Amino acid sequence: MTTSMWKEMREGPTVVARQAEKQDARFKALGERLRYADPHAMITVARGSSDHASAYLSYLTMLRLGRLAVSLPMSLVTMYDAPLDVAGTIAVAISQSGCSPDVVEPIKRFRLGHAETVALVNDAASPLGEAAEWTLPLEAGPEQAVAATKSYIASLAAGARLVAHWTADTALLDGLTALPDALANAQEADWSHAVEVLKDAERIMVVGRGLTLPIAMEAALKCKETAAIQAEAFSGAEIKHGPMALIDQGYPLLIFAPRGPDQAGLIKLADEMRTRGARVLLAAPADISNRDLLLPPAPLALLDPITAVAAFYPMVEALSRAKGLNPDQPRHLNKVTLTH
Repeated sequence: MTTSMWKEMREGPTVVARQAEKQDARFKALGERLRYADPHAMITVARGSSDHASAYLSYLTMLRLGRLAVSLPMSLVTMYDAPLDVAGTIAVAISQSGCSPDVVEPIKRFRLGHAETVALVNDAASPLGEAAEWTLPLEAGPEQAVAATKSYIASLAAGARLVAHWTADTALLDGLTALPDALANAQEADWSHAVEVLKDAERIMVVGRGLTLPIAMEAALKCKETAAIQAEAFSGAEIKHGPMALIDQGYPLLIFAPRGPDQAGLIKLADEMRTRGARVLLAAPADISNRDLLLPPAPLALLDPITAVAAFYPMVEALSRAKGLNPDQPRHLNKVTLTH
């Protein structure tokens, strides 16, 4: 059985290449505008997988530009009508459909409030695309499976592209140019061991830190959506602040430990959790001897989270099928969710 989820995740490399070809000039123009306007902070507006992509964008923005970035609790606008002063900021909404009212309304409000408004959206003609001053299509194309895959990869790449052009970072731009080949390589990583470990699991903790925490959040969501596993995502720094009380013999943990300053601590955490009886699945690069799952590298360490999720998606699609589920149609879920 070839699912829509499988077909769509495999389109990730092509989507990123198409985004570069068709939209890079527009991202460059936005970057020039942002260098001129010099917004002092970023507000992101998104839900679900798009909010996880927004978290990656926020990390990159704070890391490379020193601007504070915050995810907007949309109810402050849609329910509480809070008098938010957004002048001099950039507001970035990320959405696959661009239809949900609680994503569209803040962008309308913030544009009137003199924020630089940006929509990273798959449908440029959507209400969100029409509401923002700057609309940059993700170029993911139609996505039929309820669980977003190629649009999430496109959103991560778009966030990195925005920061790369804002900072005029040629190394990051070159890395994005080489990213499609790295994504194709990551999709071939053999994570069948994780399917065997998790096919009877009812719960899991997914752990990352820094730039990889948004990937852990996405992986936990996909475990819930497609494999009906109660999954929670934690930072490697937070897991000892209460969640560790849940760890008992055989408790599964998926730990993402790509390159970067967070890696050593995550590997140490994996070792400690093994001594406590946890069933650890450590995803790490080839040079980490005690890894359980391979994380193929991206062209730059800053882009490793994108190749990490490209390696994860085939596993969770196979896991869903191994549990007798249909990853294209998770129970109770629809492709487009309209929230207020």
